[in-house]
Amino acid sequence: MTQTQAGRDERAVRPFIERFASVLVQAGIPPMPARVFSALLVTDSGRLTAAELAALLGASPAAISGAVRYLGQVGMISREREPGSRRDVYLVLDDIWYEVSVRQDQVLARWVSAARDGVEVLGPRTPAGKRVADSLDFFLFLEQEMPALLERWRAHRAARGT
Repeated sequence: MTQTQAGRDERAVRPFIERFASVLVQAGIPPMPARVFSALLVTDSGRLTAAELAALLGASPAAISGAVRYLGQVGMISREREPGSRRDVYLVLDDIWYEVSVRQDQVLARWVSAARDGVEVLGPRTPAGKRVADSLDFFLFLEQEMPALLERWRAHRAARGT
């Protein structure tokens, strides 16, 4: 086994990146952005240049460019200019899953609005209208519970000292 002092098995890192990326792909993230995000997530610094990402993943610069553009647009990574250089560095936020969850509020609000419209259009007593009304009820429940869930997460992290 080739473990570093911190316990990282360097030979297992690349297969883990691919495994984690495949889970993200199953959740709807395109394959190359999923691989790039996974690579950033497992890098101790949480930051890599496009060239470093290309080398690590065995991908073309064009593929990396498209992936980081996608990830930036959906708010999963950010970009910084490397001090004293013209190169960009891409980084993953330390609390990325919290940040993604916070942004879900905006998505939920759109789902609530669309479902309300659907109930009105379909009629609340039709079978389709009832299904959409059930969806609306679920979305409203999530919208109501999300702030408390996120607050519990913040308290949990604080208790762990992270």
